[in-house]
Amino acid sequence: MRTDPDPAQRQIEQEGSPGRGMSGGKFLCDTGIVIIGRNEGTRLKRCLASVSGQAGAVVYVDSGSTDGSPDAARQAGVDVVDLDMSQPFTAARARNAGFARLMVLRPGTRVVQFVDGDCELHPGWLGTAYRFLQQHPDVAVVSGRLRERFPEASVYNRLADAEWQAPLGEARACGGNAMMRAQPFQDQGGFNPALIAGEEPELCVRLRKAGWRIWRLDAEMGLHDAAMTRFGQWWRRAKRSGHAAAEGAAMHGSAPERHKLAETRRALIWGLGLPLLVFVGWLVTPWAALLLLAWPLQVLRLRLRGEPWERALFLTLAKFPEAQGVLRYAWQ
Repeated sequence: MRTDPDPAQRQIEQEGSPGRGMSGGKFLCDTGIVIIGRNEGTRLKRCLASVSGQAGAVVYVDSGSTDGSPDAARQAGVDVVDLDMSQPFTAARARNAGFARLMVLRPGTRVVQFVDGDCELHPGWLGTAYRFLQQHPDVAVVSGRLRERFPEASVYNRLADAEWQAPLGEARACGGNAMMRAQPFQDQGGFNPALIAGEEPELCVRLRKAGWRIWRLDAEMGLHDAAMTRFGQWWRRAKRSGHAAAEGAAMHGSAPERHKLAETRRALIWGLGLPLLVFVGWLVTPWAALLLLAWPLQVLRLRLRGEPWERALFLTLAKFPEAQGVLRYAWQ
């Protein structure tokens, strides 16, 4: 684990410090940005504008867009990687491809900011994150506050906005938008391209096992545009979460990590076990219908714990699609 910057890095720090020259300050010359997306439209254009001139190189990885996204990225002066869609697409695979291209364009890149195409970075984020990594040589990944751009647009956007508000300080994992040191990322082989979701927490497990730390700053990182307006979109997203939890538990569920075990267990209990119990009990006695009260009581428990009614309801309801995701992973 590197603890002291080399002479070139010291020169970067002496010539320019984060917060100065956000349109090409020298402290950004060893920083790269990888954006991934598919049919993001206007959201991608906002994303590209938010990173313009802030790094040594920017790479956009496209996964079969039909809305002209690759052309929009090229017009913005960004290097574009078009994924071969004959292979299954995953966000992990896209990020790895972007990182590999970045290393070809700028072999001296030390720090990489990963950004999803439906997000835009806060103007001061790169400088803040870069400075934190320089001051904390044992931290491999740093993220900050992410917020929904339009939380008022739908209940599903508000749920996503609440999801981003994770605890600050040292963390066990990060999301898709985070700044990472290039060397430990390479040492760990990057993201696992076989994972359809949950690739960021899985990578963080490996980084922490290697002695690195993960951190979440009390600083604005960016805006996310979930654009969820339909129940079906929310349901599919929750099902993916269940699949990711089951896969993560299968990979790193043993002690002491116990990665995603609790999430998988809750999905199976509330989304599968309890419904089966109600059905079997109903065959024996009509009184088994009283078990149906378990779900509203769970909503009440979450509300008393401090969750808003809306979020308490959907946290409980989400166990059904999450259980579907767990079963899908088990079947596959």
